[in-house]
Amino acid sequence: MNSETKARLLLINSISPGSEFWCEQVAKNGAETVVQGILGNFYYKCNQSIEKLKFKIRQTDTEAIITKLKSKKTFFIDPQHELWPITLNRLPNPPIGLLLKGDIELIGNIKKSISIVGTRKPSSYGLNIATTFAHELSNFGFTIVSGGAIGIDSAAHNGALGAGGKTISILGSGFEKKYPKSNTSLFKRIEDSGLLISEVMPEVDPKPSHFLIRNRLIAALSNGTIVIEAAFKSGSIRTARDAAELYKPVMAIPGPINVPTSEGCHRLITERCAELVTSVSEVLELVNPLTRMMG
Repeated sequence: MNSETKARLLLINSISPGSEFWCEQVAKNGAETVVQGILGNFYYKCNQSIEKLKFKIRQTDTEAIITKLKSKKTFFIDPQHELWPITLNRLPNPPIGLLLKGDIELIGNIKKSISIVGTRKPSSYGLNIATTFAHELSNFGFTIVSGGAIGIDSAAHNGALGAGGKTISILGSGFEKKYPKSNTSLFKRIEDSGLLISEVMPEVDPKPSHFLIRNRLIAALSNGTIVIEAAFKSGSIRTARDAAELYKPVMAIPGPINVPTSEGCHRLITERCAELVTSVSEVLELVNPLTRMMG
């Protein structure tokens, strides 16, 4: 592990994930320069918590972190790594680095992947659509990306696994604090045959802000996003907008007009942020040209 990668690991251990200020500084100047700037008071007037951050960095034993990650079979990659997806660099706040558990080769082969997101309180209709679409798309060789939450996320992961396909779950917590706990067995299955990704250290607890931040990664690590049942204001809508800002296809499944979890999908369609899709064949028509272009 070179000095730049170690500096990125040090920063991930010290700052909140997805910070626009620090992610931008690292992307622009490099992690080593940023760490030196923090310790040298360069950022003193830019960030009110700089003293706390400086203390954290000085107290951190990077070699001990590396040893712990290796013992837990956790991999750390940054933009210098050959598997790093370049689409992440197009985000306004690109991750400083990512922690991985499972089949790490999956992250280097996302040219044929689709994210499926939606409400944590789905109807039987929504669950059926998520499971069926994930299963059929897996049969076409697509990796299914989602967030590991209960509801639509879980149905998507299970649909992919049920087809013997690959799936990626992007967590809003560390690997030792996976959330929700009710999905412990699902996370184990994903780790065994797919991939878990986190932007925080293994011991970090889940926080609402972490889940909102990780949504941009779900959008960036797939060639298109399908929204299945989502409230008017929700994390799923944020994921869809993140995907649209990256010029990736956004698709939404229509639902009953009198159901709150249909409002988000209908909003995306009405605002022309998403294409209305009702079948896997329609999804393939939208994402296959992009898949061929990236391949």
